[in-house]
Amino acid sequence: MQAPRKTLSIRPRSDDGSAEFDALALLSQAIRNQLCVRATYNRGMVILAPHILYTRHDAPFVDAVVIERNGGAPEEAKLASFRVAGLKSIAMTIEGFVPFAGLDLSDARYAERIMAQLEP
Repeated sequence: MQAPRKTLSIRPRSDDGSAEFDALALLSQAIRNQLCVRATYNRGMVILAPHILYTRHDAPFVDAVVIERNGGAPEEAKLASFRVAGLKSIAMTIEGFVPFAGLDLSDARYAERIMAQLEP
């Protein structure tokens, strides 16, 4: 049996109470500190290693590696895009991660605006 993961419930508060602002601040902090986040996405629990936070068509997205989905590890490590509005109950864990070698910051999807990214 796998031990439960410890989480550090860091939930930044915005002046206007905006949940999206809180999520963006938390994801930015997780990227800066190379810490995983836990969230609900499509009614399932995921643990993500966020690499870059950006906007596409005026909506915020985070590209991250899925570390765990519904209690199990994925078959293959890959960078996936998540719309920030779809991530619910986000909490930062105390688990660090190694950057994914396949991250290409020159990719066209990052052309609009990068809000936070792993330092190369």
